[in-house]
Amino acid sequence: MESINANQPASFEEAMAELGQLVAQLEAGEMPLEASIAAYKRGTELVRYCTAQLEKVENQVKVLDEEMLKPFGIDAAGAE
Repeated sequence: MESINANQPASFEEAMAELGQLVAQLEAGEMPLEASIAAYKRGTELVRYCTAQLEKVENQVKVLDEEMLKPFGIDAAGAE
């Protein structure tokens, strides 16, 4: 299968789109065994990439909203 490559996606959205295509192809069950294995391998690479991107964004949000992510009840009595 020529569309499967080891290149890193340009964006999270591109990775998700490619992953969706791979899942659809695998679910159709019409790929030869070797192509299915290559698609599965590429899919795992894309999942790792997406997970890493989501973790980066989560860390950025934590930094931006540092005060809002504190547990409720801390210094609540002194806030009045």
